[in-house]
Amino acid sequence: EYQWKGPFYFIQGADPQFGLMKAWTHGDTKNGDDEWGEEIKLTEQAVQAINKLNPKPKFFVLCGDLVHGMPGSRWKKNQEQDLKDVLKNTDQDIPLVFVSGNHDIGNTPTRETIDDYCKNWGDDYFSFWVGGVFFLVLNSQLYFDSSKCPELRQAQDAWLDEQLAVAANQKCKHIIVFQHIPLFLSKPDEDHDYFNLDKSVRQEIMEKFHKAGIRAVFSGHYHRNAGGSYKGLEMVVSSAIGCQLGQDTHGLRVVVVTEEKVLHRYYSLGELGSHGIDKELLDMLAQQK
Repeated sequence: EYQWKGPFYFIQGADPQFGLMKAWTHGDTKNGDDEWGEEIKLTEQAVQAINKLNPKPKFFVLCGDLVHGMPGSRWKKNQEQDLKDVLKNTDQDIPLVFVSGNHDIGNTPTRETIDDYCKNWGDDYFSFWVGGVFFLVLNSQLYFDSSKCPELRQAQDAWLDEQLAVAANQKCKHIIVFQHIPLFLSKPDEDHDYFNLDKSVRQEIMEKFHKAGIRAVFSGHYHRNAGGSYKGLEMVVSSAIGCQLGQDTHGLRVVVVTEEKVLHRYYSLGELGSHGIDKELLDMLAQQK
C-alpha cells in the first residue's frame, strides 16, 4: 500500500509479559514467573476490546516482552504457547505485528536466541506499508548490547539505511518506527539506564531518524507511559498490557494517522472495551474519505 488512501488507525500494545506480575509481587524476577493467569485475563480483555472496535484498526502491534521468561528459562515455552492461544482469537482481519523485547531474546542476545524468536514470532526486524505510510520494526536489543552478535547489529544497520533510502524515494506520507526499548523516556539527553538506550548510540539513531524525516517512535519496556521529542521526532513510550510499574492502568494506545499528523491516546483496557475510541479521534478518521 504505497498510496495514501485517507486517515486510518492502529493499536499499539506492549509488555503482556506473561509471568512478571507474580515474579514482581514475590520479589523474584528470576524464577518467580511460574504463574500468569492474571496476564492471560488482561490479554484476553485487550483482544476482546480490539475485536469490538468499529471501524477496525489496520493492525495490532505488540512492542516486545511478549512473555517474562528469558531464553532458556523454565516456563518460557508454556508462557509463549498461552500467549499464542489468546492472540489466536484476534479478529482475522486485524494483522498482528510482533516486536522483539529483551525478555524475548535476552538482555545480551545471541544468534541462537534471535533465531529462536524468529521461528516463534517472525523476523526480528522488517518493514511494511499501510496506506502510504512506511513502518519499520527494529530489534532494539541489538542497540542495547550486541556484544555476542556484532555482525547482526551491522546487518540491521545496513538494512535500516537501505530502508530509509527506499522511503526517501517513495515519497511516503510518514515513517513510523516500532522498537521495544525507548530511545529516551522524557529528554533526549537524559542519563542512560536500564530503560533507555546508551547516550552515544541514542544520539546517532535520533539524528539518523531526524534526517530521514521519521515522525514517531513507539516503544514499551518501561511499564509506564512516558515520552518526549527530539527535533520534531516524537518518542512515545506506552505502558504495559501486563504488570504496571507505575501509576498507569493496564492499557492500549490508539494511534490515528492523518495526512498531516500522527495522534495517539492511551486507553485503559476497560475504557477501550466498554466505550471504544472517543468521538474526537473517530471524527478525524471520517475526514477526507
